[in-house]
Amino acid sequence: MDGSPCLPVQELPVVNSYNEWDPLEEVIVGVIDGATVPQWHLALESTLPGESWDFYRKMGGRPFPPEAVDAARGQLDDLAELLAREGVVVRRPELLDFSRPFGTPEWASPAGLYAAMPRDCLLVVGDEIIEAPMAWRSRYFETHAFRTLIKEYFQRGARWTAAPHPELHDELFDACYEHPQPDGQMQYALTEFEPTFDAADFIRCGRDVFAQRSNVTNQFGIDWLQSHLGSEYSIHTVEFNDPHPMHIDATFMPLAPGKLLVNPARVNGIPPMFRDWEVKAAPPPVGPARKVAFNMCSDWIGMNVLMLDPERVIVESREQPLIDQLRKWGFETIPVDLSACHPLGGGAHCCTLDIRRRGTLKSYF
Repeated sequence: MDGSPCLPVQELPVVNSYNEWDPLEEVIVGVIDGATVPQWHLALESTLPGESWDFYRKMGGRPFPPEAVDAARGQLDDLAELLAREGVVVRRPELLDFSRPFGTPEWASPAGLYAAMPRDCLLVVGDEIIEAPMAWRSRYFETHAFRTLIKEYFQRGARWTAAPHPELHDELFDACYEHPQPDGQMQYALTEFEPTFDAADFIRCGRDVFAQRSNVTNQFGIDWLQSHLGSEYSIHTVEFNDPHPMHIDATFMPLAPGKLLVNPARVNGIPPMFRDWEVKAAPPPVGPARKVAFNMCSDWIGMNVLMLDPERVIVESREQPLIDQLRKWGFETIPVDLSACHPLGGGAHCCTLDIRRRGTLKSYF
């Protein structure tokens, strides 16, 4: 004993996450139960792979194939168990009946979607949980599956904000939308009628947040979030070479301070503020284990990795070239099989939401 006084351990807020890499202490893992095919709409056409359109045109409002849901459920449960073994507190949303029809005075939807991808509908910035105003009508009430958890976090000291709930009138969707041609000018399916965004179109690096304008996130939505966060944060809109943009985390992934992973098929130029960072292009993806009629994602979904801390990364077990590259880069990789989740909309980053990471607000540029 040196006689020095014992300093109290400072406890973090119950919700505390400023970036993608600080040590992970608590996380929400989604649930796939009750997954229902969303109704066909321009918002889907502008984002889904063309080979999946027939399935969604015919099957809107019906359950996804039960064998696909069962396989994805098992993999999400395995991911939750893996995270718990690593000492992370794991929370799960409520099971809701997404097959029920709903609507507003302006439109009707025969069903919802699921509660499998919390990263899509909720954005954590510091001690605040923000409910995203998503553009797919089928996702209008998706955050309700997470409300019990959010209310608990709020009652324990977190801040809770819901972005302006969108009307999703026909005016929000560009009736003149055409799919971009190679080397053509980018056209988006959304107008600027009202603010809308998916939380997964934002990636956090402390005081700097990087945003992608996409077919589910308009500039109005990005502007609303900047106004809400205030001068403590700066949102930087980054443009990519993606003809069907939806969600930034299979394109642009900061893994640790000074290390950025990018999709070489979509990223032509790196923002100048990353000039002092080590930037690596992801290797070509291995791709899906098998083709399915309902696939929602591109082959680059393997880039959708989850950092446990600045040294350890959870990565899809099929993506061996990416695993090899990450190991050479100095990361400890933790392979996990989420191949059944990929066609249904996401990987390890999408199907989780970090609630608490052990760190503070900093600038990394």
